Amino acid sequence: MKFGKLESISELKGIDFTLPSPSLEWTSPGDDLAQVRSGGTTWNVRPWRGKVYPQQDPMRTWPTHYGKKFSTIEFNATHYRIYSPEKMSEWASQVPDGFKFCPKFPAIISHYRRFNNCEGPTDDFIEGLLALGDKLGPAFLQLPPHFAPKHREKLLEYLESWPRELKMSIEFRHPEWFEGGEEAEVVWSRMTELGIGAVISDTAGRRDALHMRFTAPHLLVRFGGYNGHPTDEHRLKQWVDLIESTPGINSFYLLVHTDDSVYTPETCELFDSLI
Repeated sequence: MKFGKLESISELKGIDFTLPSPSLEWTSPGDDLAQVRSGGTTWNVRPWRGKVYPQQDPMRTWPTHYGKKFSTIEFNATHYRIYSPEKMSEWASQVPDGFKFCPKFPAIISHYRRFNNCEGPTDDFIEGLLALGDKLGPAFLQLPPHFAPKHREKLLEYLESWPRELKMSIEFRHPEWFEGGEEAEVVWSRMTELGIGAVISDTAGRRDALHMRFTAPHLLVRFGGYNGHPTDEHRLKQWVDLIESTPGINSFYLLVHTDDSVYTPETCELFDSLI
């Protein structure tokens, strides 16, 4: 995750990594215990040979081995291409029961067409999502960096058309989404009403994106780790404490980003050990 990534470990010194108190904004938080999952952003990581993947196993087996190691994936493949239902179903069949995919919305919808004339790509994307069956977690919509609240009308139209039975979350990047302006609040309020979540980006260089607004009981956290640096454990422990102390979260997804994904298994192991 390049978003908010610091160039040097030395820059971590002096950053306030305190996790702000959450704002629970959905209408009827329950008392369900959260189902907690952690995972990476891809399974195509060659350095995982010998630790996640058996040394000699071919790449076609990697999804199966990934599913044994992790319980979710930030499925970025769907951002660059809309896959057929047959391919999505094949991937779902390769991972165990309880595993959840968090597919990223196609860039043709969010970045290129910017929610204009997206009926065809959206229908094709939904077909693929449905093919995942019970392996489908929340899909997440990443807005372009320059997509500001003033562009909200097309986004709102798109959200209104999204099937309510399919969970989704939105990742905001433009700073104005976190500043409390009237235009942004229209979108935040409607997300709560529609049961749409807000992705939280826990990244060292953009602490404003750690907004802690819970607009739905499913919570996606994109965690920018630093390959075992002591601040990683400090930050992960705070998330574990929050999960344990916040009623109404029914599912929590930690989506881990590390340099070239090499240290992602160790980061997920650390998180799981703290739960």
